[in-house]
Amino acid sequence: MRDLRKKDKLVEAAGDAYGKTLTLQTLDVCSDESVRECVHSIKDRRVDVLINNAGIGLVGPVESITMDEMKKVFETNFFGVVRMIKEVMPDMKKRRGGHILIISSVMGLQGVVFNDVYAASKFAMEGFCESLAVQLLKFNVTMSMIEPGPVHTEFEAKMVEDVSKKEFPGTDPDTVHYFKNVYLPSSVDIFEALGQTPDDIARCTKKVIESSRPRFRNMTNPLYTPIVAMKYADETGGLSVHAFYNLLFNFGPLMHVTMNVMKCLTCGCLRSRTISPN
Repeated sequence: MRDLRKKDKLVEAAGDAYGKTLTLQTLDVCSDESVRECVHSIKDRRVDVLINNAGIGLVGPVESITMDEMKKVFETNFFGVVRMIKEVMPDMKKRRGGHILIISSVMGLQGVVFNDVYAASKFAMEGFCESLAVQLLKFNVTMSMIEPGPVHTEFEAKMVEDVSKKEFPGTDPDTVHYFKNVYLPSSVDIFEALGQTPDDIARCTKKVIESSRPRFRNMTNPLYTPIVAMKYADETGGLSVHAFYNLLFNFGPLMHVTMNVMKCLTCGCLRSRTISPN
């Protein structure tokens, strides 16, 4: 954790495991020194499984987002992953064994309106890992991408609340209107209808770790499979771009009704069936 003063909830959940099979170390993935010190604190520097989970979001009109804000997203979401991999990969290659997992996103496969910078950081990570995975196979090191859709977290809820109150200087009134009055309500509908919990993602990640032949890509929510498939069904890219445009701007009320129906269909036992990397 970056700040061990925030460990209370985790320690409480860990119970008797804390201090025995679970230890906590200070780690800031944006710092070369912090990453190095954390890995050095592990006995023999042996990391059998690395899960890259650190990430930050950024949503809103591009015109109002500063370059520094964009760089901060890439520093955590992309370069933070690279730092961790660079620190543990040489030892894994020497041992001819290890498993590197990255908590990516379906937005690393399909861009989403008003999530331009966040999607770009995830696309960058997907490309980096897809390239590196080929080399690592030669050293018996496995790489797996975990690709959730919407996930219900306090962070997500607070971010939506915060951006709904912002003014977005430098952005034209029409774009601000589309963002606040069209995109945000649709986004809330999608999160409520299709969103998973952090526990859901953890269970999927556990399955991938324990698999005898882990897959490279693991979408946690199969309800998103058609969205990704649509992109690859049309090499021109027009199909997915125009489909998202129509869903957001032409069929907004219909999508609202559809999401409410989906929310009913995906509750209870039906929702639990979607939680599988298989």
